[in-house]
Amino acid sequence: MDHTQAFIDIVKLARERIRETDVKTVKSRLDRGERFYLVDVREESEWQLSHLPGAIHIGRGVIERDIEGVIPDFDADIILYCGGGYRSALAADNLGRMGFTNVQSMDGGFTEWTESGHAVVTDS
Repeated sequence: MDHTQAFIDIVKLARERIRETDVKTVKSRLDRGERFYLVDVREESEWQLSHLPGAIHIGRGVIERDIEGVIPDFDADIILYCGGGYRSALAADNLGRMGFTNVQSMDGGFTEWTESGHAVVTDS
């Protein structure tokens, strides 16, 4: 997907303020059975097509509004992902501003996950 320079610029600023992880680390953590919230911030239509195993969906458009109802612990271990790591970086930045202390964005997102050959869940 082509992104505008203004969008890239705000993602770059967000990335300066957040922690990021990568697909390999998330896959390893899942394989070890580690407990953390894996949150898909993509659009509902993207989620319905397929998503990562063990993930929950809270779309980017509503995450700031809905996160506390789903994850009330501000110190919870949370990893966000989207298609490529841009929307999740923006969401992670906002959650940090809200007081969540242990949020990471998965760089590479769903695209890198699937390109790496990792399993996904389909609801159909």
